[in-house]
Amino acid sequence: MKILQINTFCGIASTGRIATDLHQILLNKGYQSCIAYGRDEPRNCDNTIKIGNKMNTYVDGIKSRLLDNQGFNSSIVTKKFINDVEKLNPDVIHLHNLHGYYINIEILFKYLKKADKKVIWTLHDCWSFTGHCPHFDYVGCDKWKTFCYNCPQTQEYPKSLFWDSSSINYVKKKELFTGLKDMTIVTPSYWLANLVKQSFLKDYPVKVINNGIDLKVFKPTKSRVRQLYNLEDKRIFLGVANVWNKRKGYEYFFKMAKHLKENEAIVLVGVTNKQKNELTRNIVGITRTHNTKQLAQIYTAADIFINPTLEDNYPTTNLEALACGIPVVTFNTGGSVEPISKSCGAIVDKGDWKSMLKQARKISHMKVILQINFNKEDLYKEYLKLYEL
Repeated sequence: MKILQINTFCGIASTGRIATDLHQILLNKGYQSCIAYGRDEPRNCDNTIKIGNKMNTYVDGIKSRLLDNQGFNSSIVTKKFINDVEKLNPDVIHLHNLHGYYINIEILFKYLKKADKKVIWTLHDCWSFTGHCPHFDYVGCDKWKTFCYNCPQTQEYPKSLFWDSSSINYVKKKELFTGLKDMTIVTPSYWLANLVKQSFLKDYPVKVINNGIDLKVFKPTKSRVRQLYNLEDKRIFLGVANVWNKRKGYEYFFKMAKHLKENEAIVLVGVTNKQKNELTRNIVGITRTHNTKQLAQIYTAADIFINPTLEDNYPTTNLEALACGIPVVTFNTGGSVEPISKSCGAIVDKGDWKSMLKQARKISHMKVILQINFNKEDLYKEYLKLYEL
C-alpha cells in the first residue's frame, strides 16, 4: 500500500515531525510512503515531493495578506503537484496542515473528489472549518458554527492587511471540503473532535488519535544547560513554543517574571532574536531549535514546564516535557489539559497566572507518573488501521 502525506513542513515543527514519525512507522511496517511539503527543507524523510519554492511561498503570502484568501493561491505549483500525485498514484492521501502559503485547496480538493481515493485528514487546528483563522476559542468567537463574517482576527495569522474575505472563504471551504465519499477526519484531542462535530465537517467520521513523541529521544537526558546559561542554583520554569505570541501566553511570562524570587528563573525556547533582546534579566531566551536531542536536554534541565497557552489542540510540548520527567502546569484551555493529571502536573483557570506560578512552585519537585501512553509507535498504529479500512 502506498501512502502520500501532505503538510506545510517535513520533519520540522510539531506537524512536520508527526508526518515524518508516521512515515518511518509506515516504512517499518512495509508500506510505501512519501511526504509532500511546501516550506523549508525536509528532514528525516528520504522520499519527498516539494510543492513550489521560496518565491511561490513569498508571492502566495503577499496575495493572502492583500486579499485575505489563504489557500486560494499557488495555482501553478498545485497543478504541477497534482500531476506528480497522479504519477505516484497513492492508495491513501493523508492531509495535515493545508494553510501556510504553499498550496491551492480548490485545485487539490477538486482532484480528490475526481480521483475518489481514500482520504485521511488530521486537523492540527481549526482553520479547515473557519473563514479565516486557525484559532478562535481564545477570543470567544463562534461564528464558524453557522457563517463567518466580520472576522475579529484578520490581523492574526494568516494576517490580512486590508480585506476581510472570511464570508467568501467560509462558503468556498464548505463547498470544497464537504462531499468527499471516503474521508475520515482525525483530531489529536477530544476538544477538537467536539468542535468538528459542530462544524460543516460534521458528516464525516471523526477519530481521536493523540499526538505521539519519540520516547527514545524525549527522556531524562543529561546536559550542561544549567552551566551554559549560568543557572546552576536556580529553579527553572521552562516555556517552549514554535512561535511565541499572545495565544501562546507569551505575556504571562513577563507578569510572572516580576514576581520571581532570586533563586528562580524563566527559560523560554523559541523566541526570535528581537524577542530575545526584549527579555527581562530573569528570563533566558533560546531561539528555536529543530534539534530534538537538544530539546530533551533543555526539558530535563528544568524543574517544571509552564504552558500558558490560551488555545491549543494537543500540544506535543506538554508530552515532551513529561517524557523528560518534569511536571506540567497549564491553563484549562483546549486540548492542552488532556494529558495532564494530578500525578504529573496541575491545571489552573485560564489567564490566572498567579495561580500558575503558585502551582509551579508547589509541584516543581513532583515525581512524574505518566497515566497516558505517549509512544508514537503505539499511537500511530491507529492510522494504519484507518488506511486498511
